[in-house]
Amino acid sequence: MTTPCLIVPPHILRRLAASGDPRVARAAERTLARSSAATGQRQVRAARSGENPRNAGGVGLIPPHLRERAEHRRQEAAPPRKTTATLERTIYDAQQGTSLPGRQVRAEGEEPTRDKAVNEAYDGLGDTWTLYWEAFGRNSLDDKGLPLIATVHYDKDFDNAYWDGEQMVFGDGDGTYFNGFTSAVDVIGHELTHGVTQYTVGFTYVGQSGALNESVSDVFGSMVKQRVLGQTAEQADWLIGQGLFTAKVKGEALRSMKAPGTAYDDPRLGKDPQPADMDGYQELPHDEQNDNGGVHINSGIPNRAFYLAATGIGGNSWEGAGLVWYDVITQGGLPKDAEFSAFATATIKAAGDRFGQGSSQQQAVESAWKTVKVTS
Repeated sequence: MTTPCLIVPPHILRRLAASGDPRVARAAERTLARSSAATGQRQVRAARSGENPRNAGGVGLIPPHLRERAEHRRQEAAPPRKTTATLERTIYDAQQGTSLPGRQVRAEGEEPTRDKAVNEAYDGLGDTWTLYWEAFGRNSLDDKGLPLIATVHYDKDFDNAYWDGEQMVFGDGDGTYFNGFTSAVDVIGHELTHGVTQYTVGFTYVGQSGALNESVSDVFGSMVKQRVLGQTAEQADWLIGQGLFTAKVKGEALRSMKAPGTAYDDPRLGKDPQPADMDGYQELPHDEQNDNGGVHINSGIPNRAFYLAATGIGGNSWEGAGLVWYDVITQGGLPKDAEFSAFATATIKAAGDRFGQGSSQQQAVESAWKTVKVTS
């Protein structure tokens, strides 16, 4: 059994559960318990939604030359790029309960409410949908116009946000260490991208493939934020979840794609454990107690590779490295249990296919993976 796709990693919540502050500890313990309860729901809903059949059970049984020929034929027969799509959002309020979706409070096209969390969720869902449609031509998470649903004010002092296989869920935070989880648009983009991964490459949520699952969400979540702010790759801060921590925490954000391991260093939360390259890769048991092999920890390595590729190419990340990463997760060919090296090889090939063999863009991608010591 795996944990649901949560923005706050379990090692932080366990530190809070042992914080000595009774209210904060209770909130962290409830969040961990609710996370485990959501596990089965997410797995069932993800299976019911239908993952990309090109990746179903993909464990490399088909020889590469046949896969390449099949992919070439598929691309030749691909339908023309869609020209229209409709954004459909609905926001619900759980009112500090745990029944989903809750009471409907805002639908597509309705005016903002007096509830900041409702409006932030509504806008964040729209910003994420817009990135996928305008930058990549993708019509919602499933590329078929899937309506976007979100529930705010989930549970009491809930220290997390997650995608449950069908919808977004946002907690309000404990108010001591965490603010409300609708406040960071990259968090919304991150969690919705778990939905995109669910419908495309379907990375198994354990070990290196699980870390790739988390990293892909950070990559696209960061691009949502950069696009909203009008920032190039060079201008961006590459922080994930900036603003989630209260002033009580000594830290900037949950993660730094630019400098993994530097996002926070706090007496209560501990030090950011993310490695910046394979020298620091953490071999952990593939169980829930160890975050399924450290999927939120080791994701720092492919995160930094994307940052290096995006800044190496230059300009807007969604027009350079973002296109390469999108091609890799949507075009098929990768097994669900792909490791970092397989993903790196796929991105180098995709950069060559899109921008030309030997192009500066392909060289930037190749250099990025060498720098984080995934390839030699």
